[in-house]
Amino acid sequence: MSLAHLTPEWPVPRTVRAAFTLRAGGVSAAPFDTLNTAEHVGDRNEDVAENRRRVRKGLALPSEPAWLEQVHGVAVLDLDQVQAGTRADAALTRRPGRVCVVQVADCLPVFLAARDASAAAVAHCGWRGLAGGVLEATVRALDAAPRDLCAWLGPAIGPDAFEVGEEVRAAFLAHDTRAGEAFSANPRGRWQCDLFALARQRLLGLGITAVAGGGLCTYADPERFFSYRREGRCGRMAALIWLDGQGERP
Repeated sequence: MSLAHLTPEWPVPRTVRAAFTLRAGGVSAAPFDTLNTAEHVGDRNEDVAENRRRVRKGLALPSEPAWLEQVHGVAVLDLDQVQAGTRADAALTRRPGRVCVVQVADCLPVFLAARDASAAAVAHCGWRGLAGGVLEATVRALDAAPRDLCAWLGPAIGPDAFEVGEEVRAAFLAHDTRAGEAFSANPRGRWQCDLFALARQRLLGLGITAVAGGGLCTYADPERFFSYRREGRCGRMAALIWLDGQGERP
């Protein structure tokens, strides 16, 4: 069983496996049609379970992904440690066979991996989490030299569609005045926000220079992507990363 998905193109070993699911190929009815992977959006539980089964089978995942309760925060779940609960907006692993996942429908998924395939992570970056430091928290938890990490920016709402208020711009400027370069004033007295540029700035600030991806707009492509800003009530796509190899399995 194959599954339509995007695969990051980035300079990491083939033992780092990653995928971004598309909206087609599932069983959910409108407005969650069809490959919705989220339980919290109002979809039928049995349809979500079947969609997740299809994701696992179609991607030949080594285990069930560690589905998170995302809250637009900065907490990072280490799948190699015993932790209570799954409330987090990023996950990491250093062991083969454990699948990190975040779910998105306009927010930016940022994949991270060590060049030697010793660690992998994925972070859910809406504007609140990105401004609050979810990328910094994830990189800190990976405990790797920034020069040894690579990043891939998945699909997200693009700057032409992402209109925000002054409070969003102010939140980023408070961290770094250069963030102003990612905002363009519009005729309505508000701002067009470039999440991709903001993520690149944060990653470069951390010392991560190998940054690929970015630019695929979820809002502008309804055939492939869910978009909360476009649709309101809709499904979620999954951004997954795991390590393959002959090492320890869960």
